[in-house]
Amino acid sequence: MNAPEKQLAEEQPHPKGRLSLSWVVKHLVHDGLMDRKIAERVLSVKSRDTQIHPLALLADMNLRTPTGAREVLDIERLTHWLADKCGLPYQHIDPLRVDFARVVDLFSSSYATSHAILPLAIHGADVVVATSEPFADDWQAEIERLTRKGVKRVLANPLDVARFTVEFYKLAQSIKGANKSASTASSVVSNFESLVELGGKVDAENAHVVTIVDWLLQYAFDQRASDIHLEPKREQGVVRFRIDGVLHQVYQVPPGVLNAMISRIKLLGRMDVVEKRRPLDGRIKTKVNSGMLAGREVEIRLSTLPTAFGEKLVARVFDPEVVVRGYGELGFSENEERTWKQLIARPSGVILVTGPTGSGKTTTLYSTLKVLATDEVNVSTVEDPIENIDPSLNQMQVNPGIDLGFADGLRALMRQDPDVIMVGEIRDKVTADMAVNAALTGHLVFSTLHTNDAASSIARLTELGVPHYMVNATLIGVLAQRLVRILCPHCKKPTDPPDEALWAELVAPWRSPVPKQMFKPVGCLECRRTGYLGRTGLIEMLVMTDAMRALIAQGSDIARLRNQAARDGLRSLRVSGAEKIANGITTLDEVLRAAPPFMH
Repeated sequence: MNAPEKQLAEEQPHPKGRLSLSWVVKHLVHDGLMDRKIAERVLSVKSRDTQIHPLALLADMNLRTPTGAREVLDIERLTHWLADKCGLPYQHIDPLRVDFARVVDLFSSSYATSHAILPLAIHGADVVVATSEPFADDWQAEIERLTRKGVKRVLANPLDVARFTVEFYKLAQSIKGANKSASTASSVVSNFESLVELGGKVDAENAHVVTIVDWLLQYAFDQRASDIHLEPKREQGVVRFRIDGVLHQVYQVPPGVLNAMISRIKLLGRMDVVEKRRPLDGRIKTKVNSGMLAGREVEIRLSTLPTAFGEKLVARVFDPEVVVRGYGELGFSENEERTWKQLIARPSGVILVTGPTGSGKTTTLYSTLKVLATDEVNVSTVEDPIENIDPSLNQMQVNPGIDLGFADGLRALMRQDPDVIMVGEIRDKVTADMAVNAALTGHLVFSTLHTNDAASSIARLTELGVPHYMVNATLIGVLAQRLVRILCPHCKKPTDPPDEALWAELVAPWRSPVPKQMFKPVGCLECRRTGYLGRTGLIEMLVMTDAMRALIAQGSDIARLRNQAARDGLRSLRVSGAEKIANGITTLDEVLRAAPPFMH
């Protein structure tokens, strides 16, 4: 019997101490997750570095199960298997759910590292401790004696235990260090004028603050956050991330530390750190070091706002590779994509994209302009602010401080020999008139409006003072859109179809058969336990027809315009959502939340 076979034959039913590679391999073979020949090869070439956890070592080999679906034996799959094997609950470590500033006081960083354990939560008389060594429990009695609490052990990914042990203790130390600096420098604040200065003063260049901000930005990238909110409150500052359109609280920090974090971010954005009484804007360009965006250059747009308890900061994350997408990724069906391409191929006219803030208008416009911006076409924009700098576009930033608004910028662009013009938003009659006149003189003009649906945009233009005949002469199409979260393809599960009455209400006044099956969110590691992964658009497209122009000329109300649009082939936002529900892309709740009912 050779050495690997001898190792496989060894019996270790209940090992004590650290896991051995031979024990893990033997039981993987026994459970049918590893072929015996592969096991022998693994044991014969195993690493000499005994500090590497056996699961991490096996995960690096990219092994697959020998039968069935041939699943990849990655670190999470192996950890799940080990948890079942040793009878411990599996736990994914999610920093969004860990109050690390509190739990790290249970025991020291060196103690946690030496025993490969990490405190996760305190629940009454119990503490939850993650471990990657299920059979090494000599520390448990000692922790129970020192904390006077019961210990509930859970098994976690060994790489996560090692990573977050370093991060949690380092961050907690940084927050305490920054808070200590704030407490030392703080003074009693009593008068109303100093209300916005609540909390101690901490230098934005303080090493602790730099560490906290660096971690915050990297963690936001890892979690796919589109926005980072730093919000001052009376007792504690709050940090929240918006992920797939939904806000999640990350953690709380003392007010003085939050003020220092905001100052640090303002400093990175080249903003006036001293000015806290008025709103400010800034930008940061940075390269992501790890995670899903590793290697990409990301732009962060900063905005501050004075509030009752201090300065609030929102950082919006823009990934240039995400802003510009294909029409299918934007949520367009094949027919909608075909119609949209026909509209943007017109030599002149006005095309409007409408919807509330955060409905994806910017992404749709940039994706469209990127298609149009060839060497033969001059595409120019007037924006407030420029959300994505693209070398193929000629982009102008409005500046009200020097009387450079949308109308002034558009007037200047008209002298720049443009072919395609994008006006960030039509807000007043002057801008509306300039956009219409630009279309009349042979330019293709894109712009946005804030209206609930496509037909309302026509009424909005007339309310701004654009004559009916000018709307008829220039407007060629309106696209209304909303964003809904996409069900995670890795964990979504089938569920019962909706009630017929509810489905009929959703698609009214159209008729559509109730889908035989829908899907519901579950939550897994891929989607960060939310059940959703990314967002897509619900599309409502109005194309101008002779019948529609006749109604506009008559000054018809919105209801008649909507009904005519439906007769011309418009599909409402909810009908677009119903199609995505039937295809298993999103859920009924998401569509009902995002899309207004069709008013007819």
